[in-house]
Amino acid sequence: MRQFALIIVLLGVFVMSSIGQPLGNKTIFGSHVYVLSDSSKDIQETIDRLYKTQEASEFGDKRFALLFLPGVYPHLNLKVGFYTQLAGLGRMPDQVVFDQGSTLEVTGDWNRHSCTSNFWRSAENFRLTNPAPFSAMWAVSQACPLRRVHIDGNLDLYEIGPNGRNEFASGGFLADSEIGGTIDSGSQQQWFSRNTRMKNWKSGSWNMVFVGSNVPLSSNWTENPPYTTTPYTVIKKTPLVREKPFLCVNDQGEFQVFAPGTRQDSVGPSWTNGPDKGTILPINRFYIAHPETDDAESINAQLAQGKDILLTPGIYSLKSPLHVSRSDTVILGLGLATLQPASGQAALIVDDVDGVSLSGLLIDAGQENSRVLLRMGQPGSVLSHASNPSLLSDVFFRVGGAGPARANVCLEINSKNVIVDDTWIWRADHGRGVGWETNPSQNGLIVNGDEVTIYGLAVEHFQEYQTIWNGNDGKLFFYQCELPYDPPSQAQWSSTWEGRKVDGWAAYKVGDQVLRHTAYGLGIYAVFIKTNGAHVNLDHAIEVPGQAKGIKIFHAMDLSIVGLGGIDHTINHLGRRAEPHDFENYPRVVSWPR
Repeated sequence: MRQFALIIVLLGVFVMSSIGQPLGNKTIFGSHVYVLSDSSKDIQETIDRLYKTQEASEFGDKRFALLFLPGVYPHLNLKVGFYTQLAGLGRMPDQVVFDQGSTLEVTGDWNRHSCTSNFWRSAENFRLTNPAPFSAMWAVSQACPLRRVHIDGNLDLYEIGPNGRNEFASGGFLADSEIGGTIDSGSQQQWFSRNTRMKNWKSGSWNMVFVGSNVPLSSNWTENPPYTTTPYTVIKKTPLVREKPFLCVNDQGEFQVFAPGTRQDSVGPSWTNGPDKGTILPINRFYIAHPETDDAESINAQLAQGKDILLTPGIYSLKSPLHVSRSDTVILGLGLATLQPASGQAALIVDDVDGVSLSGLLIDAGQENSRVLLRMGQPGSVLSHASNPSLLSDVFFRVGGAGPARANVCLEINSKNVIVDDTWIWRADHGRGVGWETNPSQNGLIVNGDEVTIYGLAVEHFQEYQTIWNGNDGKLFFYQCELPYDPPSQAQWSSTWEGRKVDGWAAYKVGDQVLRHTAYGLGIYAVFIKTNGAHVNLDHAIEVPGQAKGIKIFHAMDLSIVGLGGIDHTINHLGRRAEPHDFENYPRVVSWPR
């Protein structure tokens, strides 16, 4: 195995210290990035120390990345806490091997074993060799992508508590991976898997979606309760995707970023038949930003000079938006790098250009209201980007939770052909600064551009439409949505549909002018538990133009989990009422139109 024996930080060249110590505070990436080799001492101590800091730090201000150089690492317990990225630095996953009893672990121990608040962390680009019956445990909810991993054994997506009960989790996202054993989703409420090869899959609750994955399952939705099987949506090929860029090193130990190309009609991982196609970007193409010293002015100056941007872990307070105007710009965040507008503006504005890639980011609303947090393309954008689509990969949004915050809209997509691969857009339902008037936000996502494709979309708790899709020829694969917990009254939570007033705001709204749209695997949940005793109702979980024959919805369900109120219909007037606590007879719709 190649040994990295020195460290040189010059023109982007990285080398490992001869004493083999974790050099988190001595690399070009700053003190919150730990670059480790298989000769490093005290690796487990470093992991444990960071996990102790981050295990319960749901709304903390620290961010970290643990990066492993190519090598073999025995006997490690890889525990991943909040705002922590664990990643291999090989060009291929099998170049970073966790061996001889090494484990991967995310649990809900910090939260009385509930995993429904295990958010904001990631793991990618490595191999875990323990064979079955050993299981890695990735018991997570939203914003916890597991990507480009090769796990020889089993993978559990839930935790069994000390009383023997399967603890709930509300995930999740798995992509571009190979699992040699069985994936057991246990008590996961929903899950999305894309381009993943697995030996078997079992269990799950309400909405399990597989796209372009080698999975021994078939779609099995039915509308006839009581339901005795987990509903699966299986789509054989991924129509168009571009994998997330990632940091790696070459044979000389030099850092670089690999930006994968697009794949059409793909099945399985991108890397199992040799290196995947894409572009290698040397580290000197990047401006390496640090939250302690960089702001919007300094980062925009580098963007204007044609630099790509690597955001090291931390929170970037921005007095003006980051502005991307150049085609093929890459902005890559490490350790859930967080952008927060400080003056009521957007955090990030992208012009209507080709091939922009944004990944590994948390965009957190500030106390002054922003009209939009991230805008892709100017309103009215008409250019086609079909030959070089832009990508948002693991870009997450939050309004409240860490403190009072407000934003009208989190993500607005005006450009055509944008690909979104894993996003959670969240108006906080718990934490600090949470309330109908304290963290107001109308819409999570508005799509105005045509031919936009989204894989793995979660939008929750917004005060009006959760998602509005106005563009034609859009494609959605997997949707998870909880309605707001806290409408003060029905009078304050009502909208207009087909010229008349209706209860609530649809969770998924396809614009009245849209002619063609396709969506697969939609789960919408009512949890009206903070209404101060008011009974609150939603007429339609999903609203679509009733006469447009090109609107196609496959596998949609709605469920009233708990609270005062329910949902009358699934799609327009189709589907029966969902009442609280009815987990055996909730409405499912196999397809629309009839």
